[in-house]
Amino acid sequence: MKTASKSAPEPTRTAPGATRTGGPRRALRTPGGLSLRVDPRSLVVVVVLALAACAASVVLIGTGDFPISTGDVLKTLVGRGTEGQEFIVNDLRLPRVVVGLLVGAALGLGGAVFQAVSRNPLGSPDILGLGQGATAGALVVIVLMSGSANQVAVGALIGGLVTGAAIYLLAWKRGVHGYRLVLVGIGVSAIATAVNGYLITKADLVDAARAVVWMTGSLDGRDWKQVWPLLVLCCVLVPLVLANARGLRMMEMGDDVSNALGVRVERVRLLLMVCAVLLTASATAAAGPVAFVALTAPQLARRLTRSPGPNLVPALFMGAALLVTADWAAQRLFGDGQLPVGVVTGVLGGVYLLWLLVTERKAGRI
Repeated sequence: MKTASKSAPEPTRTAPGATRTGGPRRALRTPGGLSLRVDPRSLVVVVVLALAACAASVVLIGTGDFPISTGDVLKTLVGRGTEGQEFIVNDLRLPRVVVGLLVGAALGLGGAVFQAVSRNPLGSPDILGLGQGATAGALVVIVLMSGSANQVAVGALIGGLVTGAAIYLLAWKRGVHGYRLVLVGIGVSAIATAVNGYLITKADLVDAARAVVWMTGSLDGRDWKQVWPLLVLCCVLVPLVLANARGLRMMEMGDDVSNALGVRVERVRLLLMVCAVLLTASATAAAGPVAFVALTAPQLARRLTRSPGPNLVPALFMGAALLVTADWAAQRLFGDGQLPVGVVTGVLGGVYLLWLLVTERKAGRI
């Protein structure tokens, strides 16, 4: 069979330090005759990350002006705490931690999808401008409409969806491929950033201060009203993404190979991108534009599993563990002053991005 060189698939990008071949996989058979291939190392990583996220959540719940020991936190969570402890844990601190877990999981999974679709470790919502687009939608509501917190969340969700649609349409040329998606996203990000700056200059002092606080990315003041919409979206979108994980894995080998293997490439790509945009936009609507979790979580998960492919489930748990740990650090490591979690993730993510760019340049990929 003769292959046309012009339509050769773009080579799959492997993260620096990651191997192209995973460890040994074991086939598990169910009573119904179905088989499931499991990578033991990836399974161990997922379990460890889940336990780490739970442990960090318990520690975070006990942190604050009124500290509560780990044992008392666990007793309160199972309904055996005092009345005061139940109020502090269940009404004040638990919603914040649950929002942090859901936001981190949504950003980690959304980042893994975008990096797999673009076949580029830089193809995350932070770089593509989805966070900036969601921020623009929120700022329109804050500055021009003086909207409530719920209206700001809706504005951020709409802004993220509009930005995602614009990136997809501008990057389309007989399909959406690799660096074209990243370059278009960088351009859209620059435009959205300029729009955000313009809106800030047009705001009065009160709205400008409110907008700056929101743009930092924070979990302060989160309650159950932010939990339920985000939880419902995650319950719908996460299974939908995982159900298409096989097609996403095949797409990393190139569109021609994927089509030959029976994958409806553009249909799967569009569905996964819509899910990833919704996950990112809903996370931004709940906590503001928390920086760089979507970039770092999938790459850290890939390095721990040492497995090729999108690593969707490890990235999901890595994002959750990363965000609640960063929130604990923001509250405890800077003396009496507490930082918004977006500041901590921004610093860590910025350092990681610089390291990634240097490594990619040494490898000759950029």
